[in-house]
Amino acid sequence: MTVGRILPALLAALALSGCASVTSYFGGNGDGNRQDDKTAEKAVGPVEAAASAPRPVANYQLEVDAPSNLRKLLQEHLDLARFQRTEQDERLSQVELDRLCSTTPAQARALLETEGFFNAHVELSRSPATAGAPERIVVKVEPGPQARVSELKLDIRGELAGHDGVPDADQQKLQRALRRGWDLDVGHTFSQSSWSSAKTALLVQVRAAGYPLAELQSTQARVEAQANAVELSLSLDSGPLYHLGELKIEGLKYHDEQSVRRLAGFTPGTPYSEKVLQEFQERLVKTQLFDTVAVDIQPEPGKPEAAAGTPVIVRVREAARQQATTGIGYDANSGQGVTLEYLNRVPFGLPVRASSKLALNRDLQSADLEISSHPQTDMSRNLASLQVEKDQTGGQDITNLSARLGRLRETRDDDRLVYAEMLRSRERQADSDGNPITVTGSAYSMNTQWTRRRLDNLLLPTQGWSGQLLVGAGRAENSIGSSGFFGKVYFKGYGYKRLGKGWFGDARIEFGQVLAANSVGIPEKLLFKAGGDDSVRGYAYQTLGPEVNGVVVGGRVVGTGSLEVAHPIIQSMPDLWGVLFVDGGNAAPDWGHYKPVWGYGFGVHWRSPVGPLRIDIARGVEAQRWRLHFSVGVAL
Repeated sequence: MTVGRILPALLAALALSGCASVTSYFGGNGDGNRQDDKTAEKAVGPVEAAASAPRPVANYQLEVDAPSNLRKLLQEHLDLARFQRTEQDERLSQVELDRLCSTTPAQARALLETEGFFNAHVELSRSPATAGAPERIVVKVEPGPQARVSELKLDIRGELAGHDGVPDADQQKLQRALRRGWDLDVGHTFSQSSWSSAKTALLVQVRAAGYPLAELQSTQARVEAQANAVELSLSLDSGPLYHLGELKIEGLKYHDEQSVRRLAGFTPGTPYSEKVLQEFQERLVKTQLFDTVAVDIQPEPGKPEAAAGTPVIVRVREAARQQATTGIGYDANSGQGVTLEYLNRVPFGLPVRASSKLALNRDLQSADLEISSHPQTDMSRNLASLQVEKDQTGGQDITNLSARLGRLRETRDDDRLVYAEMLRSRERQADSDGNPITVTGSAYSMNTQWTRRRLDNLLLPTQGWSGQLLVGAGRAENSIGSSGFFGKVYFKGYGYKRLGKGWFGDARIEFGQVLAANSVGIPEKLLFKAGGDDSVRGYAYQTLGPEVNGVVVGGRVVGTGSLEVAHPIIQSMPDLWGVLFVDGGNAAPDWGHYKPVWGYGFGVHWRSPVGPLRIDIARGVEAQRWRLHFSVGVAL
């Protein structure tokens, strides 16, 4: 064919395609006429129809046959399980399901290796879907033995390694502590999470011990799969040992810097320790002078430490200089009432704290005033207090005036209070013939009180113990009895223990005795009564003790105790506990006349952010009745 014949044919073809394009653009049907819009919408080809049709979704049910600890891992992380939890339009098609099933055994083995199972056997089986039932996919796992650490190499470099590789005594001590504190020692089972946690704990420990720039230069876990063994090696660069420098205090307005500096507990040049700074911060918090406190250093990598040490930055936000609080409520011991409290943290610009409280309850009215110095270097505070109290609980009418002068030392775990006390009392009572009389008395004493805590949590303990011991001696005077010397011993202790599987137990014991001749008249406030929320539940507040003319009076001895078990009521609210308890005890004139009474019951305790809230229903065995008890807070 010649070029002359080919060229006209090509031009004719181009012309025809152009006409078709133009016709299509303007909506024509190829013969010069426009198509109807509805007809055009219906003209959908087979490709477009397939794309717009609903995508078929595979319907399957995954089962994991494995030990419980590994089943949870696989059910959470396997892709087959993950797609089963997605929305309907995001689920797998049958083709995608087939592909994923082929890769699932390998994915499961990779997940099991993170838990130290390097020789696991994984099998996947499928049962076809039936009418009304989805396809059943079973992943069966035989994990084999878990690998254990067979060797541990910890290479320490930097200043902690010592001069020319010879550590001094302090460095040797810290190196031994690091090796003792390593969580993944030879013989322990291996997992990726335990390996990561152990490395993190190592860095935290060495940084807290004075090397804040410490880092791991290299880490390696070499797996010998056939032997189910893992060899661990780490290279730790401690960096320089930092020393604490001068304090830089920010945020003070009303208080003098000495209120902060005297509580530091260290001098410039002291080796850096996270514990030292934390204790300093806790001391500042316990002053109750500040709403927020932050104590830290800011070492900069690549910059050598200054000769005078790294500055310690103290950032505080002072609490309100004056604070007034009012309240209205109900107390199971003393009835309904109102309270008014006033606190001045810097009265007249002096470094002291003054607090006063007025409480007006149905059966108990009191007014308190206390003035205490700001804490000294050893966290000691000098204090003076005055209290007036009118007590009408238990059918008595007693007015007390007491004054104290003493010194209080408070730390996180231990408190000690030493004080001299003067007490004057006036009691209205009936004589043997039923005639009203007024009895006055007084007591002058020296007292020491120790409080010790060994608790996992001061506010909401579940493990540990706390106790309070008071020892005092003095002289008492009484308008109807003889005057004389007396001694007093009082102890109260709490124990807490986790019992396993969500069960918790606690116990309480109380013991007290006034030592004096029977003829010596001791003011009622110094004697003992039992009964109430934190004594023997099932009996009203202070209704247990010796009776005189039908009225319960204070005894010279007291002994009470309690046992309690608790368990969360529902798993979704672990801080709401159901409780069973039994209480016992009494107060008496002496141990020869002591006879305990008993109470038992149940309750609901909420471990709130501000302390435990307890609602208990108890039955007093001797009282033969049920009683509601309500209380907030811990005893010590």
